[in-house]
Amino acid sequence: MSTIETVRPHAVDRAAAPLLPVVGGDLRVPLLDGSTVRFANLDHAATAPALAAVAERVARVLPFSGSVHRGAGLPSQVASALYEAARRSIGAALGARADDLVVLTRNTTDATNLLASAVPGEVVTLDLEHHANLLPWARAAGHRCVAHAATVDETLERLDAELARRPAALLALTGASNVTGELLPVERAAAIAHAHGARLFVDAAQLAPHRAIDLVALGADYLALSGHKLYAPYGSGVLVGRRDWLDAAEPYLAGGGAVREVATPRVPGTPAAGVARTTTVDWATGPARHEGGTPNLVGAVAIAAAFEVLGALEDDALEAHEEALRRRVLDGLADVDGVETLRVWEGEGEAIGVVAFAVEGYAPGLVGAYLSAEHGIGVRDGRFCAHPLLTRFGRPEGALRASFGVASRAEDADRLVEALRRLVDEGPRHAYCETPGGWVPEHDTRDLAAWTGLDLGLDAATPATRAPCGNG
Repeated sequence: MSTIETVRPHAVDRAAAPLLPVVGGDLRVPLLDGSTVRFANLDHAATAPALAAVAERVARVLPFSGSVHRGAGLPSQVASALYEAARRSIGAALGARADDLVVLTRNTTDATNLLASAVPGEVVTLDLEHHANLLPWARAAGHRCVAHAATVDETLERLDAELARRPAALLALTGASNVTGELLPVERAAAIAHAHGARLFVDAAQLAPHRAIDLVALGADYLALSGHKLYAPYGSGVLVGRRDWLDAAEPYLAGGGAVREVATPRVPGTPAAGVARTTTVDWATGPARHEGGTPNLVGAVAIAAAFEVLGALEDDALEAHEEALRRRVLDGLADVDGVETLRVWEGEGEAIGVVAFAVEGYAPGLVGAYLSAEHGIGVRDGRFCAHPLLTRFGRPEGALRASFGVASRAEDADRLVEALRRLVDEGPRHAYCETPGGWVPEHDTRDLAAWTGLDLGLDAATPATRAPCGNG
């Protein structure tokens, strides 16, 4: 594969232009008034578009698609080599230890569930976590959720006290909040966990696309991430970490490739031709133990390529680019009456390119629909799969989140601020209603199938809404 040269951003304004090209970066979307506008994608925290270089790498690999670890044909041999090369590349990008396992999964949720099936004891988390770092631990021997405090220091003190009160096998912590983007003090949390004999798991779904990761420097024992947030939306994720728990656990996905030997010996005392047979299995160790079935070659190659591209950026380029955009939005919204920005710890610490906010007098879903239908801006609305945190914020109905990435630009930030200013000053130009599928514009005549040119499996002239409004 080609070597990717270091990319140096413009020195004058790192927010002015995209940092890297992505697939669909110049996509134009139809508005309710019949015009079109370049789509301002401010929803990278949910799913990021594919980097152009990642899509190109995938296109180069597709002609050699074959059955990974299965087949004597040359494409199968190439596919197997590419898959294992991607595994090694991902491990190196994350600073994995020599004896760590790099298991390729579907996404962060899948990776976390895998680790949850292997934890030999209780798990402690904070209440600010994404559901993917809360719900899987119910499978462990026990799960305790610690309420975050008013400051970072007090929150760490609570974790320290809880682990001292009753030991746990694992402390599970997000690297960056999926709601507010705030970075958590992973290194300090690792020291606390290790002091009490626990290991540390880092949910890096939000951290990995925005910061370089060194597993050893972080002090993390396990880490999970998703390709679809890392500009590699091809259906793969990663769990990397210490071998012993994973080798001792029951296989996460039983099937071909996860075994050394399978036999069905006859049960003693039954007829030789009978059906009373047992199944004995000698399970594999290492990554194969948990990767039953044919793996996702394209997904693995895409994640490795994404790390390669992002790693070629100048050291502070991505951080500076996103912070400039984040600051641009925060400064702009500070002058818009009725818009409140949300943080876990007010005024403390760094954050990735995420801004969470609410607009007084408007349901989050209505604001999201308005931004999309009237301004061509995509944000996330709702509770972000973090219900406990939104409840702590006093917003059980949810909020809104704008999130930036390598393809974001200053114009996107400015359009968001101006659209919210218009909403507060003038209200929406069109009527909206709430349906079982969410808030949508009334009388929306935009045709998704015609716009995309794709067969979406919808009725003819289906509008660009999640569900039609009732009562005409």
